[in-house]
Amino acid sequence: MKSTLRKLSTALLTTAFLAAGVATATAASKPKKVLVVTTTTGFRHSSIETAERIIEKLGKESGSFTVDFARVTPPKAPNKPKAPKDTGDAEKLKAETAKFDAAMEQFKEADAKYQTELKTYASEQKRVLGEKMSAEALKGYDGVIFANTTGDLPLPDPQAFIDWIKAGHGFVGMHSASDTFHGFKPFVEMIGGEFLTHGAQATVDCLNQDTKHASCKHLPASWTVHDEIYILKSFDPTKVRQLLTLDKEPNKKTPGDFPIAWCKEFGKGRVFYTSLGHREDMWDDEWKDRKNSKEVSKAYQQHILSGIQWSLGQAKGSAKPQKRK
Repeated sequence: MKSTLRKLSTALLTTAFLAAGVATATAASKPKKVLVVTTTTGFRHSSIETAERIIEKLGKESGSFTVDFARVTPPKAPNKPKAPKDTGDAEKLKAETAKFDAAMEQFKEADAKYQTELKTYASEQKRVLGEKMSAEALKGYDGVIFANTTGDLPLPDPQAFIDWIKAGHGFVGMHSASDTFHGFKPFVEMIGGEFLTHGAQATVDCLNQDTKHASCKHLPASWTVHDEIYILKSFDPTKVRQLLTLDKEPNKKTPGDFPIAWCKEFGKGRVFYTSLGHREDMWDDEWKDRKNSKEVSKAYQQHILSGIQWSLGQAKGSAKPQKRK
C-alpha cells in the first residue's frame, strides 16, 4: 500500500513539475505588448504609415510582440492656407486691387476653417494620447516605440512616462524620435541625444561598433545606406553603448565622430535608438521608388526588430558604454 502511495505521489509530482514547466515555457514565449506612437506636433514624415505597417509586420512574423497604436485619424494635420502677396507695384496695384481683396477674403475664410480644424486635430491628439499613455494605460504595455514622432506631444503626464521606462520597461526610438520633447530635459536624458540639424540626404558608411549586439550582429563592419542623416546634440558617448557611427560628417565629409544608433540602460529599463528611417525605402523592401537596395531595407528591418527585442529583454547585447580611446 505504501509502495503504491509512493508511486502515486511521484507520478503526481512529476505531472505537476511538467505542467509547471509547460506553463513557464508558455509564459516565456508569450508575445510582449508594445505601443507604437506616431503622433506628431512638428514635421510629419511621409514614411510614418510605412513604419507602422512594417513594425506590425515584424511583430507578427517574429512572434515577439503585438502592437497597439497611438495615432490620430486622419493622420495629417490640416494645411495652413497661404495669404496672397501684394507686389507693391503702383501701376499694377490699382488693376489688381479688386483681385487682391477677393483673394484676401478667400484666405480669411480658409484660415478661419483651418484654425477650427487645427483645434479639433489638437484635441484629438490629446484624447488619443490621454487614453493610450496615461500612467494607468501604460501598465498594459511592455514597451513603447516612438516611430518618427516630432514636437511636444500632449502626453497626460510626461514625467510618469519617463518613470515608467525607468521602472523596467522598453523604449525604442526611430529617426525623429530625437526631434521630440526638446524642452523636456528628462526625455532628452532618457533617449540620450537630440536632433540639431541635417543636410541633404546622403549615402554614408555606418561603422558597426558592436558586432555582438543583436541589433548589429547581422550587419557588416561598414554598412552603406542612403538616408537623411541627423547631426545630434546633447549626446554623451560615455553614457551609451554606441552601435553605429560615422567617422565623417555626412555632407561635408569632414572627419569626426557622429552617432547613428545606440542603446543604454535607464534605471531598470532599456533604451534603443537609431537615427535611420527617414526614407520609405529604408523601411520597406518592396518600395518601388528606391535608392536603397532591398538588402539594405531587410537589414534595417532586422536592425530595428532586434533593437525592439533587446529593449524588451528578448535579445542579447551589452548596454555598457565602450571605453573611450
